[in-house]
Amino acid sequence: MIRLNFIIFFLLWVSVSFAQNDSIAIPIDEGSALTEREIQEDLSDKYTGDDFNYEVKTGESANLLARFIRWLLNSLGETFGLDISPQTLLILEYIIYGLMGALVIFLLIRVFVNEKFNALFTKKAKSIVDIDLSEQHIESLDLDSLMNEALTNKDYRLAVRYQFLKILKLLSQKNLIEWHFEKTNVDYEREIKHGNLQEAFKNASYLYENIWYGEQPIDEVGYAKTSSRFTTLNNLIQR
Repeated sequence: MIRLNFIIFFLLWVSVSFAQNDSIAIPIDEGSALTEREIQEDLSDKYTGDDFNYEVKTGESANLLARFIRWLLNSLGETFGLDISPQTLLILEYIIYGLMGALVIFLLIRVFVNEKFNALFTKKAKSIVDIDLSEQHIESLDLDSLMNEALTNKDYRLAVRYQFLKILKLLSQKNLIEWHFEKTNVDYEREIKHGNLQEAFKNASYLYENIWYGEQPIDEVGYAKTSSRFTTLNNLIQR
């Protein structure tokens, strides 16, 4: 028993000795003074660019549209000397997404209510009565009633349209032209064989196209002058 205790004591003494020899003493520097370091003012300028932007996703994690929008915004910022922060860039990206979504919804609504797609980008002419010339022959229309209704509502542009259609109706009745809804005014001009009548019709059609298709504003005084031109042409056709 005494021998066993001696062996245990000896092993403990050896392990403590090795532990003391393996330990590393840390020297204490009591003579050095601590120096306070300041952050340089131009530090942010040295670490700019996409490589140091840790708040915006780049590479494969961003889709093609997002990368294009960021590239566009960054290009605009560099062109106009604007410093766009990552937070502002993200907000602008969401705004663009919102506008694109609103545009898609708007187009879908217009398509579902049977609006023509090209009518989204052209100004619609005001009209009291929708005349479908492809379904009705011009000689079957009561253009005088339609013109009077337009004048009552002071829609002088529409009244000019009916004035010109009356000219075409009269030319068709006189067999001077063969009316068809797909023909142009140039086609009718070529069909008219009388020189003076052809020139008068050319001037009247030019006036009509500028007022109706060119959407030129016209008041009561302007309509009176235009109407006199059509009256002169009408009398020339009657001869």
